[in-house]
Amino acid sequence: MATFEPGQLHIERHALTPKDVSYNLKISYEVTQDPKQGKGIQFRMHGSIQDKNVDETFWLPKEEAYNFARNVTQIAERYGIPKELSSIGSQHKHYDLMFEDIRQKLNMQSGDAVDVRHFE
Repeated sequence: MATFEPGQLHIERHALTPKDVSYNLKISYEVTQDPKQGKGIQFRMHGSIQDKNVDETFWLPKEEAYNFARNVTQIAERYGIPKELSSIGSQHKHYDLMFEDIRQKLNMQSGDAVDVRHFE
């Protein structure tokens, strides 16, 4: 199950077998300004994975904000979701809504110039 509202994605999955995984996560985000890197998005991933509390934050500059799923996957793996199941981004419809919301919040347009220093 997944639900989206601007600024937050909630994803939940209940294990169906003993080898399956459960999680109940909210990914909240907002535009922030870093003095050195400029505008970006502050993310907070909180809830539970396999009955372990999760409360992690990460910040991505404007040019990298679309790559938030990579960070979410890495956090999920650290909390015990096996690599083969860690792509909790399978909620494509909801991630698409989140991508669009981030694009609007950062006023990003196709063809915008990027600061390559953020990728070094």
